[in-house]
Amino acid sequence: MDRIKKGKSLHAVTIHNGVVYTSGLGANDIDVGMEDQTRQICEKIEGFLKEAGSDKTKIIRAQIFVTDMTKKPDLDRAWLAWLGEDLPCRCTVGVADLGDPRRLIEVVITAAL
Repeated sequence: MDRIKKGKSLHAVTIHNGVVYTSGLGANDIDVGMEDQTRQICEKIEGFLKEAGSDKTKIIRAQIFVTDMTKKPDLDRAWLAWLGEDLPCRCTVGVADLGDPRRLIEVVITAAL
């Protein structure tokens, strides 16, 4: 088992048996809207997958947590522009809080190597 981007309370990426798992990933700049936060997270995911030896076409599953489901079309616009036709299984769940009222979205990814 390999761990990438080790932190004090979690590791951002764990690789086990040919599968890449991420922790919940959020945008660095949370003073922007849903679409821009989603773009930032997609860029972060792409970088982590590259470092792990994978890429976005190998994403198996995405769990997405959003604080305002009325902004889901903004999420979808950025998400679909980033992924193109290689769409993973996905669930989008409305949640009350992601730790800061400005944080609108958090994404968890599972991908193949």
